[in-house]
Amino acid sequence: MTLYLIGIGLEDEKDISVKGLEIVKDCDKVYLENYTSILNCDVEKLEKYYHRNLILAEREKIELDGEKIVQEAKTKDVAILIVGDVFGATTHIELFRLAKKQKIPVRVIHNASILTAVGITGLELYKFGKVTSIPFPEEFLNLETPYQVLKENKKQGLHTLFLLDLNPKKNRFMTVNEALKILKTIEEKKKEKIIDESTIIIGCARLGREDYLIKKGTIEELKNIDFGNPPHCLIIPGKLHFIEEEVLDLWN
Repeated sequence: MTLYLIGIGLEDEKDISVKGLEIVKDCDKVYLENYTSILNCDVEKLEKYYHRNLILAEREKIELDGEKIVQEAKTKDVAILIVGDVFGATTHIELFRLAKKQKIPVRVIHNASILTAVGITGLELYKFGKVTSIPFPEEFLNLETPYQVLKENKKQGLHTLFLLDLNPKKNRFMTVNEALKILKTIEEKKKEKIIDESTIIIGCARLGREDYLIKKGTIEELKNIDFGNPPHCLIIPGKLHFIEEEVLDLWN
């Protein structure tokens, strides 16, 4: 019996790998992790394409009952489907650790991730610094972490990728411009100036999908742009190579 952690990609039901789909069809139970990201299709489409009933696993199910799911793999083949790649969120490494600790066989089937999809912007992946997320303000009293990460990355000339908060259960998804307002609010409180009128910013939506949108500009230039459906992310580049600059100009 085995626990399978399967990445299902960034767009729709067809992004799953052939290997992942074969495993899903043979498993006794299949969970769909339903809070760290979203797909561009309904659960019903996944079930029809996979020929399986899926058990939706919200944040509480994974974080609080994750050990129970792992325990099930002692007597059954259990799959947990994860949007993007398996290890795009720290929650999933904990499931891997629990299985290993209890000597339960665990297999990982990788897939595309936002961490590599950002390469379409033209920014070199190895020049990204620490990745951080921007949470909804009312859910976290201390919002300084993303600002501090940006500050440290800029010191080293590195690009900063901000993953924006989402809550599918409440149908709430942070937008590029909401994220920029949060960063500016923190900056004003700290009385520092890291993001100014000339700072280049890249707003992205639905990376990895056919209908992706990328726009490069200043805060003033981006503030009236509707980036459309989620998920969104935000990039503030560090020191740019001339080839990076040339590709970024495609997104003006």
